[in-house]
Amino acid sequence: MSEKILMKGNEAIGEAAVVAGCRHYFGYPITPQSELIEYMAKRLPQVDGVFLQAESEVAAINMVYGAASAGCRVMTSSSSPGISLKQEGISYIAGSQLPCVIVNVQRGGPGLGSIQPGQADYFQATKGGGHGDYRNIVLAPNSVQEMADITIEAFDLADKWRNAVMILGDGALGQMMEPVEFKESSSKPVEKSWAATGRRGRAKPNIVNSLYLQPDLMEKHNHVLQEKYAKIQAEETRWEALNTEDAEVIVVAYGITSRIAMTAINKARANGVKVGLFRPISLWPFPSQPLAELAKTAKAFVVFEMSAGQMVEDVRLAVNGAKPVSFHGRTGGMLPTPKELYEKIISVANGEGGK
Repeated sequence: MSEKILMKGNEAIGEAAVVAGCRHYFGYPITPQSELIEYMAKRLPQVDGVFLQAESEVAAINMVYGAASAGCRVMTSSSSPGISLKQEGISYIAGSQLPCVIVNVQRGGPGLGSIQPGQADYFQATKGGGHGDYRNIVLAPNSVQEMADITIEAFDLADKWRNAVMILGDGALGQMMEPVEFKESSSKPVEKSWAATGRRGRAKPNIVNSLYLQPDLMEKHNHVLQEKYAKIQAEETRWEALNTEDAEVIVVAYGITSRIAMTAINKARANGVKVGLFRPISLWPFPSQPLAELAKTAKAFVVFEMSAGQMVEDVRLAVNGAKPVSFHGRTGGMLPTPKELYEKIISVANGEGGK
């Protein structure tokens, strides 16, 4: 397709998954991502794919485990409480080194919370929400077009690293409508010689497993995983920097919050404040090094999130005390306004940012 189509973010993810070669989807409806599961229910049968609404989120993630074990391109999606229910299965997927794409269209929490947008699942996504030492690659779009582009990229990264890739969106991005263009996927089939597809001439069948009863073997497996994660950190960091060359104040924000922040930044720039935006696109691996470089020239940082303060911890680690890092957050599904973000920028520029 080359023409632009007006679509919701949730729908754009679904179509992009089909373009990327995803033919298996297992999920369970929950607001504000239900349009995605509805889209896949309609779209996958048209391309001879498999759609199944599972009886629960727990069932859905274990179906993902099965399809990924067979070498299929597979996706699931949910929103915050539903992702929590999937955590055990995600840890099994990490332990078995299975490629898949997991979409979280975040809503306000904790608990059942609200059905409004949120960004309070950052810790869960980037630190490994389940048990054990593992990492998911986590990508954060900030537009409907990026939701489509990042979905296609996510399937490629999943296959490249034999790893789960999480797309961390939010209710605003999932529900908003923007023009989106679907380009032909440049994905090349990856040989999955490890997949559990029968012997196929092999002396022994492949076995997909995350259970190692002997502690020395379990530790050896963990070393393999950690070596992989170190390579991912070295090769897959993504970010966007806008107006940072001369910026004295650096705003750090991701997802829909970065869109709102740009309105405030443009207003501050128009009023003579040298401020720029640093937008992490890969939340893990987090772009710590480029942030550390900006700390050499900027005077202060301010982090905007729809949470009580989660990504701000990674920003502070990256800046490492070189410059002050302030924070402004909204919670429970409340979107920040450009006015309040502008006022916070001015406060930080005047040396009154606080924590």
